[in-house]
Amino acid sequence: MARILITSGPTRQYLDPVRYLTNASSGKMGAALCRAATDGGHEVVVISGPVRVEYRGAAEVVHVVSTEEMLAAGETWFPKCDGLIGAAAPCDYRPVRVADEKMAKTGRPLQLHLVETPDVVATLAANRRSNQWVVGFALETNDHHFRAITKAERKQCDLMVLNRPEAMNADRNDIEVLRRDGSIVARRSGSKLDCAGEIMAAIERELINGP
Repeated sequence: MARILITSGPTRQYLDPVRYLTNASSGKMGAALCRAATDGGHEVVVISGPVRVEYRGAAEVVHVVSTEEMLAAGETWFPKCDGLIGAAAPCDYRPVRVADEKMAKTGRPLQLHLVETPDVVATLAANRRSNQWVVGFALETNDHHFRAITKAERKQCDLMVLNRPEAMNADRNDIEVLRRDGSIVARRSGSKLDCAGEIMAAIERELINGP
């Protein structure tokens, strides 16, 4: 059995005390993976952005808000784990400057100056031990396989789970699990729990019990 770190849900990057950038990730896939992993006898740590779902069976749940907080929590917990499943959808951009007070409407266009946030999965993968494994998620709108394979290579993922934008905040998913060379090791359409079971079975075959 393995000790698995799962990142889940969205993150928020605040513009001012009440407004923020985020996305439609619900944490449902992360919660399904948590359940599938614990049902399989694995120990699980979840690092979760702001969500309404519950992580049943999780040994530990660490709540964060921003992408930077998710990365910091990952840097604390990943060294204690055998592998990482990066199911979260961290916000990719943050404002250069966060306003101290709520920005008032002026009737004029508002220009936001944004910079990229750190890549959580890529950063953790770059600093992993040789016996640790990493599984990423790719949500693409076009050139699906090419972009997923490119992302797997760039982020140094052992496996990449490809899904579609329709999965965001939905109860169902349509997934493919790819190796870094592009070969497909699993495919499933159905509930997110069904897909999570297929993903975990692939991880066990390829990474936990495999060569």
